[in-house]
Amino acid sequence: MTAKFADEGAAVPLRLVPADGVEAATAVLPPVAAAWAGAHGFAGKAGERLVLPGEDGNPALALIGTGDAASRARTRFAAGAAIAALPKGRYAIEDWPQDRAEAEEIGLGYLFARYRFDTYRKQSEPGAELVAPPDADMAARLARIATSEYLTRRLIDTPAADMGPDALEQAARDLADAYGAGIEVTTGEELLEANLPMIHAVGRAAATPPRLIELTWTGAADGPTLTLVGKGVCFDTGGLNLKPGASMALMKKDMGGAANVLGLARSIMDAGLKVRLRVLIPAVENSVSGSSFRPGDILTARNGMTVEINNTDAEGRLVLADALSLAVETPPDLLVSMATLTGAARVAVGPDIAPFLTDDEALAASLATAGRQVADPVWRLPFHTPYEPMIEPGIADLDNAPKGGMAGAITAALFLRRFTADHPSYLHFDIFAWSQSNAPGRPKGGLGQGGRALLEALPEVLWKT
Repeated sequence: MTAKFADEGAAVPLRLVPADGVEAATAVLPPVAAAWAGAHGFAGKAGERLVLPGEDGNPALALIGTGDAASRARTRFAAGAAIAALPKGRYAIEDWPQDRAEAEEIGLGYLFARYRFDTYRKQSEPGAELVAPPDADMAARLARIATSEYLTRRLIDTPAADMGPDALEQAARDLADAYGAGIEVTTGEELLEANLPMIHAVGRAAATPPRLIELTWTGAADGPTLTLVGKGVCFDTGGLNLKPGASMALMKKDMGGAANVLGLARSIMDAGLKVRLRVLIPAVENSVSGSSFRPGDILTARNGMTVEINNTDAEGRLVLADALSLAVETPPDLLVSMATLTGAARVAVGPDIAPFLTDDEALAASLATAGRQVADPVWRLPFHTPYEPMIEPGIADLDNAPKGGMAGAITAALFLRRFTADHPSYLHFDIFAWSQSNAPGRPKGGLGQGGRALLEALPEVLWKT
């Protein structure tokens, strides 16, 4: 599914009206149109829409409310989503906002709202088409980001029966083929031969063998290096520490980290960024069978550290540990992991914010600024070193599930940091990757989080511009 704006051509003019600009906007309308707006109570609320008919009864002008500063802060993408919900036709904004962030949020809101997950049920196509903004570079960038978001959402939305480790591999292969990237996959018993034992241990009980997917792409031979690691647990039963049914209902989204890094990788490659990109995805199902790994087992990771398994439902950090260990054997300039890792992160910041952890102060500042700029909210949690003893069980180097439930998002990230060889620019996102209900530009289902903020920050982070 490709995101796109409409081409130039005959279109209904569309006027953006803030809450404090309704009187001025209606004062310049023909009397009949002004009366129509008044009769319908148009007040310029964020996301409010009204089509005004001309003398022939056909749409002559569309009004879209942009609200006030307070309402815009409460509801992202409202104006753009309202445009997508207009009656069938082509529309052209009369005056795009001069503020870049505001203009891009409207454009993205429109494109995001056009996403449809129609694999299993036919859905009506969105009828309204918005003519591209006059800034061609901005239009291309927004279409690129939205198409990448569509990819992320579709991967997450697809149930595990059709999005197991083999299907996730195929999605990565399709992406590699589209952009001339290299791809290598290590599968099943080959993982042991390649010294990726924890990926194998977590996935060996499933009918579909576990694997490590590695995609590489070069935008410039002398460019900075960026490695993205995404958790690809295609379904998580909890293993022998079996989840209750209610907790298992959304576990098709436990590969949301992988879906997010693939979407981000697509944006990077499509933009032709001058980087050397590497994507590592440990793709597994955490299933139950006679070969399941067990509570009390002690596993040895790729880097030689031993891990006591106190809960088989804390499997994501295990597969990421091997992938991170591999990643730092060729240290990149920036190392990023993305994972639907802990419920504690959602308790801390809710489902709408992508918490991140890093020891790189400049990276943290750039990311926070970028998140505000592109309406991709992120929030920094600390790599709080005094919590390190909580992940040290005594009979092994590490504990995969510390008891007590305190600081779960932080202790999970501290666990991952042990496998990065103290990389100075390591960034970890603990994302939810799911919209719990329909919201402007974000229908219920899979969601990209943190990737737009990181994409925006990359020039400052990697090229120090």
